Amino acid sequence: MELQTELAGRPADEPGAGTNLAVDTAPATLDRFRQVRAQTARLASCLSDADATVQSMPEASPAKWHLAHTTWFFETLVLAPFLPGYAQFDANYAFLFNSYYEALGTRLNRASRGMLTRPSLGEVLAYRAHVDAAMADLLCAPLAPERLALVDLGIQHEQQHQELLLTDVLHLFASNPLEPAYLPGAPLPARAVVSSQEDGFAEFAGGLLEFGHAGPDFAFDCEGPRHQRFLVPFRLALRPVTAGDWVAFIADDGYRRPELWLSDGWAACQAENWTAPLYWRCEDGGWTSMTLRGRQPLDPAAPVGHVSYFEADAYARWRGLRLPTEFEWEHAAAATAPTGNFLETGALTPRGPAAGSASASPAQLFGDVWEWTDSPYVKYPGFRPLPGAPGEYNGKFMSGQMVLRGGSCATPQSHIRATYRNFFHPAARWQFSGLRLAGDA
Repeated sequence: MELQTELAGRPADEPGAGTNLAVDTAPATLDRFRQVRAQTARLASCLSDADATVQSMPEASPAKWHLAHTTWFFETLVLAPFLPGYAQFDANYAFLFNSYYEALGTRLNRASRGMLTRPSLGEVLAYRAHVDAAMADLLCAPLAPERLALVDLGIQHEQQHQELLLTDVLHLFASNPLEPAYLPGAPLPARAVVSSQEDGFAEFAGGLLEFGHAGPDFAFDCEGPRHQRFLVPFRLALRPVTAGDWVAFIADDGYRRPELWLSDGWAACQAENWTAPLYWRCEDGGWTSMTLRGRQPLDPAAPVGHVSYFEADAYARWRGLRLPTEFEWEHAAAATAPTGNFLETGALTPRGPAAGSASASPAQLFGDVWEWTDSPYVKYPGFRPLPGAPGEYNGKFMSGQMVLRGGSCATPQSHIRATYRNFFHPAARWQFSGLRLAGDA
C-alpha cells in the first residue's frame, strides 16, 4: 500500500487525547504507543539508508537519528528505571542519540549527526523493535500514574518527531539537485483561488480572559499553568495569508524595502539573500515550490508556508496590520475543534480552503501551516518545569524564540490543541510555518 493511502486511511485519534490519570490504564497506553510507533515506521519506510543518514544542515536531523532518538527516549527515561532486568540494546547509543539532556550525560554534537553512517538503518530499526518489545512487557502490567505520564510524554515526543522527520526530509530532498519526491505521484489539484486579502476579519471583544491548559488530558509543561490576561478588543483574519497574497508582496518589492523589516530581520534577509519563501522558484514566468511531492506549480489558494517570523512580520507591516499575539490566537481558537489538513489526510502539503467554505469566523486555525504569533516564547506566571531530566524538555529554551500556533499538514491531529505552544527562532524557515493577520478593533 502506498504511504499516502496508509496515512489517509487511518482514522485520526480523538482530538485532545492525552493521559487522564484518573481513568487511563497501561493496556490503553500500550495501544497508543503501538499506533504512534507504527506511524513513525511508515513515514520512514520509503527512505533508503542513504536518505535516512544524510544531514542537510545543522538545524535538521537525519531520519535515522529521529528513529533512534525517539527510541532512546523510551529506553532511557522509561525502561531503564522502571523495567526490572531490562537489557540495554547498545551502550554507545546513550551518547549517539541523546539530544540535549544535560542530566543524562554527554552527547554527539548536533551538527555531526549526519556523520553516523553506522549504525545502519537496519540496526536502528532492530533497536526500535527491541525497545518496543520491552515496552510491551512493561505496559502489560499495571503502572503507577506518574510512570504512565512519562510514557505518554514519550508518545507525544515521538509525534513531534514525526513532523520533524518530514520537514527535515523535505529540506534534504530540496538540497538534492535532482529534487526527488518523498511522495511520488500526481500533484494534488489546486483549490479555487481565495485571497485572504478579500476575506475580511472576525471581531473579538477582549476582556479579562483565561489562558493555558487545564484539565486531566495531556499537555506539555509550557502550556500552563492556566492564568488570566487582559486582551484589548482585536480582529483576526478569517483566513491565513495565501501563496497568491505573497506573490503580490514580492511584486511590490517586499524583500527590498528595509522600512518593512525589523533590524535583525533585514540583516537576515540581506545575509541569506531572501527573495521569496524557502523552496520557491520563479521559472518560465511562473512560481513553483519544492514539496514532499517534488517540485510543483505554486497553488495560489494554499496558505503560504516556509516563511520566517521576520518575513511574516514584514508582510504584516506591508499590509498595515500585525501578527496576532499567541493569546489572541488562543482566544479565537478556544471554541474550535482541532480539525483541518493534518498528517492523517495524506496531503503532506498546505491545501487551503475548499471552494464555498466562507465563514464569519476564523477558518483553518488548525492544520495546513503553523501560524507565527507576535509573542516571545517565555514562561507563564507560576510556571514550574517538571522534576528531573524531563524538566529540560521545554523550559530551558525560553529565550530568543517566537511562538507558533495551530499545527500543520505534517502534524498528527491527535497531537494538537488550542493551548499548544510551538516555538522556533525567528529566522527559521524550513518548518511548515505561515501566518494570519490581526489588528486592533
